[in-house]
Amino acid sequence: MWRDSFRLQIFCLLMAVLAIVVLVHNFFQLEHLDDDTVSGSNWITENNVQRSLSQTTKTTRKPYCGYKQQTLSKRDQAEQESLLAAIQWPKPPDGKIAFVQSTDPAQSDFVIVKPSGFFKVGDQLEVLVRMKDFQGKPKQYGGDYLQARIHSPLLKAGATGRIVDCRNGLYKVVFTLLWPGEVKVSVSLVHPSEAIQVLLRLREERPDRVYFKSSFKSGRYSETTECNVCLPGDLPVCNFTDLYTGEPWFCYKPRKLSCASRISHAKGGYQKGLLTQEESLFFQSDVNIKRPILSSGPDSVIVKPKAFTDSSSMDRAEDPTVSPSGYYHEDQWRSRTRWIHHFNKSDDITKCLQGKVIHLFGDSTIRQWFEYLTAFVPDLVEFNLGSPKNVGPFMSVDLKHNILLKFRCHGPPIRFSTVFSSELRYIANELNGIVGGRNTVIAITIWSHFSTFPVEVYIRRLRNIRRSVIQLLDRSPKTLIIIRTANVQELGPEVSLFNSDWYSFQLDSVMRKMFSGIPVHFVDAWEMSLAHYLPHNLHPKEVIVKNQIDAFLSYVCPLQT
Repeated sequence: MWRDSFRLQIFCLLMAVLAIVVLVHNFFQLEHLDDDTVSGSNWITENNVQRSLSQTTKTTRKPYCGYKQQTLSKRDQAEQESLLAAIQWPKPPDGKIAFVQSTDPAQSDFVIVKPSGFFKVGDQLEVLVRMKDFQGKPKQYGGDYLQARIHSPLLKAGATGRIVDCRNGLYKVVFTLLWPGEVKVSVSLVHPSEAIQVLLRLREERPDRVYFKSSFKSGRYSETTECNVCLPGDLPVCNFTDLYTGEPWFCYKPRKLSCASRISHAKGGYQKGLLTQEESLFFQSDVNIKRPILSSGPDSVIVKPKAFTDSSSMDRAEDPTVSPSGYYHEDQWRSRTRWIHHFNKSDDITKCLQGKVIHLFGDSTIRQWFEYLTAFVPDLVEFNLGSPKNVGPFMSVDLKHNILLKFRCHGPPIRFSTVFSSELRYIANELNGIVGGRNTVIAITIWSHFSTFPVEVYIRRLRNIRRSVIQLLDRSPKTLIIIRTANVQELGPEVSLFNSDWYSFQLDSVMRKMFSGIPVHFVDAWEMSLAHYLPHNLHPKEVIVKNQIDAFLSYVCPLQT
C-alpha cells in the first residue's frame, strides 16, 4: 500500500512540475501580448518559412501588418481609394504570358508624327510607339512602363515627355518643344507589362523582401532580431508603433532581453529567390530593362525660334501637374512654373540663407543637399555630432552669418547601415516640434525606402506628414516648406525587384496628389534626373544636385521680377 501511495505522490509531483513548465512556456509566449502583439489576417511567406535572426521555425504564419489594422475616417478612406484607383495599372489578359509573347524593345519602334512638319518653340511634338513581342508580332494590350525625353546634346538641353497608354500595344508620347535647333527623341522600355505584374505581386505579397534588424543590449549581453512593418509568425513581438502618429513597427522579441533594451536599427538584407525561372526572364539587363526603342524613321526635328518672346504669357503659377515642369538648357534647369536663379557663387548662397534655420528631412537623396551646401559654402562648417557616417543626424553652422543647416533621416522603414534607436524620429513628430516662422526653411523627401511595401503604408506616412505640415503652416504661415520629389535610377535585375523606377513613379504620383492644394513647393527631382543626359543614378551627380539646389534656393530667395 505504502508503495502505491509513494508512486501516486511521485506521479502528482511530476504532473505539478509539468504544469509549471507549461505555464511558464505559455507566459513566455503571451508576454507583452496586450502591449506588444497585434494579430492579423492569414499571410504565408515563401515556402511557409518564418525567418528570425534568433530562431527559425517552419510553420504557417500570421502577419503583424500595421497598415492592415488602420481605422480610417470616411474622408481618409475615400481619399485612399481614390489614390489607389489613380495609380491602377493596366493588366495583360488573364492567364500566364510566355516570355516570347512579352514586349521586346529591340523589335518595337517609334515614329514621329509629321516629322517633316514646321515646328517652332512652344509647339507640341507627337510620337507614336508601337510595341512588338519577341516573335515580332504587334502587342495587343498595354501596361508597359516607358520613359521618354527630347534632347539636344550640343546645347546640353533636355526635357521629358507625357506618355499615354492606348492599351492596345500603342503609346502616344507628347513633347513640348522648348528650345530651338535640332531636337532628338529618345524612348526607353523600363519594364514590359509582364514584368509590371510581377512587381505588383511582390509589392502586395512580399513586403518582407527587404528586412530589417534591431540590436538589444543589457550589460555585456546582446541579441539581434528581425524587424519590419509586417512580421509573419506567432512568436512574441516588440511593438514599437509610434504613440503620436500610429506608425507601425515591430521587432521579434529577444529571448532573454526586454523590448526596452533596443539600442539600434539597421537594414538586415534583401531576400533572394523571389522569382520563378519564367518570371526572371522578364528582368534581363540587356534584354528588357531600360532598353532603348529605336525609331523606324527620322528621330529628330528642326525647331525654329519664336518671332518674339512674350514673357508675360509664361505661366509662372506653381502647379505640380504641369508637364513638363521644366527643361535643361546649357546644363541649367529652367522651370516652367517659377523663375530660377542660378547660385553659382558661394557668396550668393550665404546671402540667401543668412539668418535662417534650414531643416532637411528624409533619405540619402536629400542628404546630398546637406553635403553640397556644406562643401560649397566656405563659412558653413559641419559640427561633429558623433553621428555614424551617411546616417546622421548632421548639422552645419555659419556663426558669422547666423545660418544653421540640419539633416535628419526619416523614421523606419529606413535602409541605413545603423541608426541609434534614440535617433529614430518620424518627420511628422519633428515638424510638430518646430516653431516655424519667416526664417525657418524645411525641405522633405520620402519615397525610396517605401518601394517594397503596399502603397497604403506610404499613404499613411504622407497623411501624418501632411497633417503636421498643415498644423505648422496654420500656426506659422510664413514658414517655407519644400518637397523634393523622387528621382529615377540605374536598374538591373535585382534592383528592379526592390527599387524599380516604376515603384518610385507610383509613389511620386501619390505624393503629388496628396500635397496638391497645400501651400508647399516642389523641386521636381524626377524630371531633373530623367531629362538630363547623364546616366540614371539613385544619387544624381553633382551637376543635377546643383540644379536642385538652385530650384530650392529660388523658393527661399525668389527673384524680384
